[in-house]
Amino acid sequence: MENQNTRRLAVALILVLSYAVVEVIAAIATGSLSLLSDAGHMGTDALGLGMSLAAAVTITKAVQRERQTFGLYRLEILAALANALLLVGIAAYAIYEGVSRLGAPPAIEGALMLWVAVGGLVVNVIGILLLRSGADQSLNVEGAYTEVLADLIGSIGVIAAAAIYLTTDFALADPLVAIAIGIWILPRALRLGWKALRILVEAAPSHIDMDGVKEDLAGVDGVIGVHDLHIWTLASDMEVATAHLVVADNTELHAVLDDAGNRMKKTWGIRHATLQVEPESHADCVEEIW
Repeated sequence: MENQNTRRLAVALILVLSYAVVEVIAAIATGSLSLLSDAGHMGTDALGLGMSLAAAVTITKAVQRERQTFGLYRLEILAALANALLLVGIAAYAIYEGVSRLGAPPAIEGALMLWVAVGGLVVNVIGILLLRSGADQSLNVEGAYTEVLADLIGSIGVIAAAAIYLTTDFALADPLVAIAIGIWILPRALRLGWKALRILVEAAPSHIDMDGVKEDLAGVDGVIGVHDLHIWTLASDMEVATAHLVVADNTELHAVLDDAGNRMKKTWGIRHATLQVEPESHADCVEEIW
């Protein structure tokens, strides 16, 4: 799956980067702010896709070494955070520049603007089809997918602005659409950034009930106590957990480990769980409050 995502990211990068250059030239020629905003967003997409591709390639080739026992999987989360920051920047620019032009919107070349925006729409549709399936498995690909999706909405907005200008000569359509593009992008960028930050600070996954996990482990035959339970996300769809299980003396430890491990995998989707089993009479290990 990772190799497939890498190939799709590479194709999307080539398409988006090539058309970003076309849109920049057309935006200068037409004088359209909405097209320039979309071109800037597409250029940001290209940069974000490039970082996502670099992260995917690095992860694929990474070898777990002594000082990288978890490999380099966190690179995809860093790439997703960088993508979110780039999206916030382009959204802020579109809103600021759009507001500044409301007082005196310049004349634009509506026909060229329309055709270039239609071409951008086609490129973004192809990008979405390439990345849609991988977005469910990787936050890195999700970041790239979100950028391309936002740019598709931007292209639709530019098409609408060009059509309105061509049919009604309403010059405010261009800056208003630019502002709308920025407003549409901003919350999605912030949400993506928040998800990446939660992983980087090793917060417990929001979809996992910590109390439920603790109760489930406590229900294993022979377990009389659970402490030092920690669950965090290493990378997309990769939850990691550690826990101490206190068992009654003379309990069959193999059965406890098998049952607890199966519960973590099947019930909670945690494939990498490190479980320390302690006999009740073992007094040296106490719970650490972090």
